[in-house]
Amino acid sequence: MNMKALFIGGTGTISSAITRQLAEQGCELYVLNRGNRNADVPAEVKLIQGDINDEAGIAELIADLNFDVVADFIAFRPEQLERDYRLFAGKTKQFIFISSASAYQTPLSDYRITEGTPLSNPYWEYSRNKIACEDYLMKQYREESFPVTIVRPSHTYNERSIPLGVHGSKGSWQVAKRMLEGKPVIIHGDGTSLWTMTDSRDFAKGFIGLMGNLHAIGEAVQITSDESLTWNQIYEAIANALGVRLNAVHVASEFLDACSTEDYRGGLLGDKANTVVFDNSKLKRLVPEFVATTRFDQGIKDTIRHILAHPELQVADEAFDAWCDKVVAAMDAAARMVRE
Repeated sequence: MNMKALFIGGTGTISSAITRQLAEQGCELYVLNRGNRNADVPAEVKLIQGDINDEAGIAELIADLNFDVVADFIAFRPEQLERDYRLFAGKTKQFIFISSASAYQTPLSDYRITEGTPLSNPYWEYSRNKIACEDYLMKQYREESFPVTIVRPSHTYNERSIPLGVHGSKGSWQVAKRMLEGKPVIIHGDGTSLWTMTDSRDFAKGFIGLMGNLHAIGEAVQITSDESLTWNQIYEAIANALGVRLNAVHVASEFLDACSTEDYRGGLLGDKANTVVFDNSKLKRLVPEFVATTRFDQGIKDTIRHILAHPELQVADEAFDAWCDKVVAAMDAAARMVRE
């Protein structure tokens, strides 16, 4: 690939697979981050160590560099995009911002989501900030010809973390541990709402197809798989990958939000509790070769194998575990009280 690109971040859940695939394709790729997670970055990738929030320092580091593509994977607030504009206006032919599918209208008026679905999420500040970021960048595109492409991922997973609806602040391992121990596992709602999981390797194929794509300038594009699953199917696939039987307890999302200090209002009511089905027609017009080829029941087996082989990824969360036990006990107590 005859392209010179800069990734701000480049080692996260979404970006790691893109970094690997670009390195394999011969892209001249630079990764700018603080250097905390660069051990797995391919040797061909050029590292720029620095804090993107140190605008003056970064401006000095990139003073002699120009790029075909700059992508920011770690911007969440408009002021961060204002900084990026100051740093990269005139230095890149395309600037890609990673937004979020959680920015789409919540609750939805139509479960089928296209890029034309309105952006509105009163439940989650994270999503509202992403919308504000998009608004700022499109203003710069319209008024200053800043070559923007907006990418909206949904629930993308890789080999380092199990994608779930309900977990604690320390990640998803504790839920897997509960499954392995035969303990009840909480599924929000009745588990029948539809959700879309996307393997990061598939996401990378769509993303790379947008890089240097002149038809993507000024556009917002969602990248997901075309596979729709119920949350019951998702949790069953995880349990199957662990080789255990699922012991599920269904709990209303509103109840989980009411009795937890986690951000379940945003993460559940503003996102995962809603049925979503993505129409990726726009992506396929822009990147005709794109197809998501990893079914969730296959991809999650790779994730489970990787996590079981890497104890450092098995982060315990005793507080969340105890909270789960309390919620399950409360549901049992409520059922007994009503029966009596």
